[in-house]
Amino acid sequence: MHGPGDVVLGGLFEVHYTSVLPERTFTSKPQQPRCSGFDILGFRHAMTMAFAIDEINRNSNLLPNVTLGYSIFDNCGTLLMGLSGAISLSSGQEEQFELVEDCSGIPPIIGIVGDHYSTFSIAISNVLGLYKMPIVSYFATCSCLSDRQRFPTFFRTIPSDAFQVRAMIQILKHFGWTWVGLLVSDDDYGLHVAQSFQSDLLQAGGGCLAYLEVLPWDSDPGELRRIVNLMKASTARVVIVFAHEIHMIQLMEEVVTQNVTGLQWIASEALASATVLQTPRLMAYLSGTLGIAIRRGEIPGLREFLLKIHPDQGHNNENNMVRQFWEYTFQCRFEPAPAGWTDTGGALCTGEEDMGNMDTEFLDLSSLRPEYNVYKAVYALAYALDSMLRCEPGRGPFSRNSCATLQTLEPWQLVHYLENVNFTTSFGDEVSFDSNGDVLPIYDVMNWLWLPDGRTKVQNVGDVKRSASNKEVLTLKEEKIFWNFKSEKPPRSVCSESCPPGTRMARNKGQPVCCFTCAFCSEGKISNKTNSLECISCPEDFWSSPQRDHCVPKKTEFLSYHEPLGICLTTASLLGTFICVVVLGIFTYHRSTPMVRANNSELSFLLLVSLKLCFLCSLLFIGRPRLWTCQLRHAAFGISFVLCVSCILVKTMVVLAVFKASKPGGEASLKWFGVMQQRGTVLVLTSIQAAICTAWLVSASPSPHKNTQYHIDKIIYECVVGSTIGFAVLLGYIGLLAILSFLIAFLARNLPDNFNEAKLITFSMLIFCAVWVAFIPAYINSPSKYADAVEVFAILASSFGLLVALFGPKCYLMLLRPERNTKKAIMARVTVKS
Repeated sequence: MHGPGDVVLGGLFEVHYTSVLPERTFTSKPQQPRCSGFDILGFRHAMTMAFAIDEINRNSNLLPNVTLGYSIFDNCGTLLMGLSGAISLSSGQEEQFELVEDCSGIPPIIGIVGDHYSTFSIAISNVLGLYKMPIVSYFATCSCLSDRQRFPTFFRTIPSDAFQVRAMIQILKHFGWTWVGLLVSDDDYGLHVAQSFQSDLLQAGGGCLAYLEVLPWDSDPGELRRIVNLMKASTARVVIVFAHEIHMIQLMEEVVTQNVTGLQWIASEALASATVLQTPRLMAYLSGTLGIAIRRGEIPGLREFLLKIHPDQGHNNENNMVRQFWEYTFQCRFEPAPAGWTDTGGALCTGEEDMGNMDTEFLDLSSLRPEYNVYKAVYALAYALDSMLRCEPGRGPFSRNSCATLQTLEPWQLVHYLENVNFTTSFGDEVSFDSNGDVLPIYDVMNWLWLPDGRTKVQNVGDVKRSASNKEVLTLKEEKIFWNFKSEKPPRSVCSESCPPGTRMARNKGQPVCCFTCAFCSEGKISNKTNSLECISCPEDFWSSPQRDHCVPKKTEFLSYHEPLGICLTTASLLGTFICVVVLGIFTYHRSTPMVRANNSELSFLLLVSLKLCFLCSLLFIGRPRLWTCQLRHAAFGISFVLCVSCILVKTMVVLAVFKASKPGGEASLKWFGVMQQRGTVLVLTSIQAAICTAWLVSASPSPHKNTQYHIDKIIYECVVGSTIGFAVLLGYIGLLAILSFLIAFLARNLPDNFNEAKLITFSMLIFCAVWVAFIPAYINSPSKYADAVEVFAILASSFGLLVALFGPKCYLMLLRPERNTKKAIMARVTVKS
């Protein structure tokens, strides 16, 4: 088909979908190939280009004073025919082109709209790209065509398969379909999609392919049967198809034969609007299909233009193509049959047939998709040419700021303007090309619905577009989607069910990443998301919950006032303190009696006070350790016990001194054990312990510590001693005084009773030493809070031992045997002993 003009655009369309190529010999005259299988939608694509050019020519604002012409070739669904037509277009080997004798003037074609197929476009671009001929395809989607090194002059008004693949991955992720099958055609379109789909799916983490199969071109029944059997056996419920109509028809025949149901089909843009598949026989299986469709548009005035088509209009070649359309539409024939076309048979065409009364797919313009891309491709070339002709001399983009003119126009010059074209269609869509020649991508999401009356409705349920951040944005109206399942809900298509929080995915060896088992997180680790790859460790002060889905604060453990053990020890401590107060009261009340006066009342009172401090210091070991309690507990313990043992030591030494003084010539020994000397000795011995504690606190102070080594799920609050040497010196000093007191008391155990507390001191020191000797291994081997309990028990046991052993007999005499608490009674005992 040809239309004259000052500037001519070429077009390549599939008006027939098959052809028979004649045998060529060196001697026979070349014959035209015979095309068959009239494609009425392909013809509508071609007529849309003619309409767009006619509309541009009527627009005074676009290309004023320039008339666009067109030259449209039919590729007959064959690569050889398509490539031959493209070369003919670019070289001008057609009768309507008339060049001046010196071959000057504009080239026959300045740009081509087409081709339909990716494989055809690759071949044509490889050839015409050498001559910088701009090609704008309306349907070739192969992502390989975005390679600017191989195809520097290729543009397209349909998004590439790379975006289509990512759009489908968005749908898979939206519905949680991670286990899908992929069927592709055995050509550049399908094979590049398979490669792109696998890599993009892996990068997006959106799922895995259960199988990848290539659909044969030759409808091999055995191969189709094998593929359908694989689909039946697979657990994948979602099948994605990137193929052509012929492949899908052949596949669906086998699907119907084997009655394979329960599959969710997802169709590529080549199939999403294919009416040939929307038959009652196939819709029982294909109903509910989701598809990625080319953006639908509206072209005002196209219907009126199509209604004006008549077999008597146009030039000879154009008339032949229109006659073929007329014969196909009205099922009639012209005589003679146009050259190169097959005879359709039937009644003769009169030319008076009324196309307006025909209910034909040709006039159904409710879903203009490829046509809208054709329309945008023509306008893109027109706007590029318009920008070029509006160039101001001296401000051009070419050498020496020159501009291209209509008389000196070269195709490569138009490529420059095509790269920068930017316009908005009457439908409101912006058209521009990126650095790879790809248009701003947008796809409609379609859903196939089988109506009760047997009709099929293909409804728009959303779209996928590229956002400003260069990411795919999916918008779906889920309430409108029809699902061909009893549940009327999206199917589940996963190799393994999602791992809930508290577990992690453990991959199965030799299987895809989507096939896994769910392993429970170990103690101390959690996963708070579905399908976690790894379990994360809880922070130091937290532990995993029983469900392993969140961290909870670790249980804290210390010797508390609220637990039974702490309550018992606190009660014992307060009881000992109370008893000390009572004994102190008894001694104060009986302070003038011989029993109190004979036993060094001042040291006895000081000893009771120190014992009370010993009982009270044990309370510092109970409760949550803090810095001040850690520092104070050992210092108070050490000083209190040294004060107590110092009093006992001095009392013992005084007993010996008094006994010696009672003998002739022994009075001199008492001068070393007067009241001041006793006080001074106790003060000095206690001060030494205070100095030890001060040095310890200054150099390596005890401090609170969170111990997680005993129990990993608990925090043991304890006081670390800071310096083991300091703690050992503190205990050693107490032990030294205790042993010294024990030895002196042991030596004085057989002295007369009236002077003698040595037996009681010996017994009390024996208890004291036994308790603290047993304390050391028990303390070292006691875990967590029980170490504090052992120390408190040792303090209380030794304190009670001293209190009972030293003051028990005296209180017994003062309270229950007062008759023996007299000077006479005590002196009588001395006489008996003597």
